[in-house]
Amino acid sequence: MEQLKKYIKKYFSTFAFFYTYLRNKVFIAFGLSVLVSIMDGLGLTMFFPLLQVVGGDSVNAAGTDMGKLGKLLEGIEGMGISLTVFSVLMVMIFFFVLKGLASYLSSIYQVSLMQIFIREVRLDLLRNLGKMKFKKFIMSDAGRIQNTMTGEVGNVSNAFTYYFSTVQASLMLIVYFVFAFVLDAKFAALVTVGGLLTHLLHHFIYKHTVVVSRKLTNFGHVFQGQVIQYVNHFKYLRATGRINYYEDRMKETINVIENSKKKMGYLQSAGAAVREPIMVIIIALVILIQVNYLGGSMGAMLISLLFFYRALTQLVALQQSWNNFLQFTGSLENITDFKKMTTENIEKNGSLKIDEFSREIELKEVEFFYDNTQILKDINLSIKKNESVAFVGESGSGKTTLVNLIAGLLPEDKGEILVDGKLLKELNKKYFQRRIGYVSQDPVIFNDSIYNNITFWAEKSEENLVKFNKVIEQASLSEFLNELPDRQETLLGNNGLNLSGGQKQRISIAREFFKDIDILILDEATSALDSETEREIQQSIEDLQGKYTLIIVAHRLSTIRKVDTVVLMNKGEIVGTGSFEQLLAKQEKFRRMVELQEL
Repeated sequence: MEQLKKYIKKYFSTFAFFYTYLRNKVFIAFGLSVLVSIMDGLGLTMFFPLLQVVGGDSVNAAGTDMGKLGKLLEGIEGMGISLTVFSVLMVMIFFFVLKGLASYLSSIYQVSLMQIFIREVRLDLLRNLGKMKFKKFIMSDAGRIQNTMTGEVGNVSNAFTYYFSTVQASLMLIVYFVFAFVLDAKFAALVTVGGLLTHLLHHFIYKHTVVVSRKLTNFGHVFQGQVIQYVNHFKYLRATGRINYYEDRMKETINVIENSKKKMGYLQSAGAAVREPIMVIIIALVILIQVNYLGGSMGAMLISLLFFYRALTQLVALQQSWNNFLQFTGSLENITDFKKMTTENIEKNGSLKIDEFSREIELKEVEFFYDNTQILKDINLSIKKNESVAFVGESGSGKTTLVNLIAGLLPEDKGEILVDGKLLKELNKKYFQRRIGYVSQDPVIFNDSIYNNITFWAEKSEENLVKFNKVIEQASLSEFLNELPDRQETLLGNNGLNLSGGQKQRISIAREFFKDIDILILDEATSALDSETEREIQQSIEDLQGKYTLIIVAHRLSTIRKVDTVVLMNKGEIVGTGSFEQLLAKQEKFRRMVELQEL
């Protein structure tokens, strides 16, 4: 029973994966393959009566020598068709024309299936990734995510092609063997035994191919992660003269990948080189045994050889396709595991919808842990609509984590978070988060134009252009934009590589100004700005007070002097709240922070 389970898991889990996306379409594809081989088999069968008729033998004798396939000739004669050279040739042509039509339909249907499959896999992975728990996402390997979403999906498309080629070859092989057995069972049995012996050799090749495939997939993840870091940290690596050191690490990974591909090629070449000679040797031995010991009609034997030539072709195709498929099993296993991981970590979403934030956000005795490490402890806080609240404290005090909880990115482990009296965990977060603007200390810049970065690809209507120009002013981008030859159509490159930190930050702020939001979160939003630009942005933020609910995480205390409430945090706890002046008067820790920044 245990062996049966292993067999099913080994050979049918792959089929189940493909079936998940294609359903009954796979059986239509297999049916077309069977139809191709049946038409081909019927066409080949007509060579026997053709030989007999040309040789002057009677049709009845031909039908007798053909065993049960003689029923085909009886059926043709029953339709009133006299078996002459001309009629036999016409029947043969008819079957091969039908085979050509079935082959064409089978090919274009498989192309269509592959496009459907790859599209559905990409969309499925994208949907799952978008719904994945933020906490799990930030702890995941970025290299694996990128490699899976790009290179690995391409590899799985190859796996799809070779897997279905293998199944189709298997089905056609079975059909040809059935024809051969019906024609001459003893001859067919001997060839079959010989064919099974070749499986031992190919089993050795298959086993090693799977091992190499898994190694390729794992180092593909590593290399993708290294590429991401190489691009993101290119400026640092060049500026510090360390780029060659990092390239050496990447070269080691490249060498492992290419050596694995070379080994894969050697295994494939070995299998291809020995496959056909071994089968020809087996067939030659079987013919000698048949002629010298078993006897039988030479005509039947020749037609059987035609079937076995076809079967041999399909066996070669099967073994070749299967070995090619095994090259991508590592990718297939990775996609399956990745899908399972994302599916198991899809964030649970409530059913309640919120169209706008209208009253209050409340945190009651909230606690949060990363694994076994407590980050937030006993947080009690209330944020009113259109109130401005600033979180301050040393690095690691829990400010950003607390803001991530308020934004619904992380779930509280204990306590409750309520939005307008409704539990945040019971809300459909997609609708709540659409009411939030978020500017982090690491600006988000897309590889597109300034206009698309700020408007998030909004249509260039007159209304949107007026709104765009307004937020450009609010974010102090006018002078910068006017200096650019292409102005709003200027492409910003990969992560805004050619922009200063302040320019990136201002574009990020302008994007949030452009959106229709109720809550604006500024997580160190002015950290990369020079003093003059900071004052301009600060004035814009102060102008927003009373119009938006402002939630600010700040190290620069000068930016929060006019907020309604300052929340002082220390080691994951709130140790003081009040206005800037109130905290200055009653909190020694806050007073020292102010003095250190020489305010």
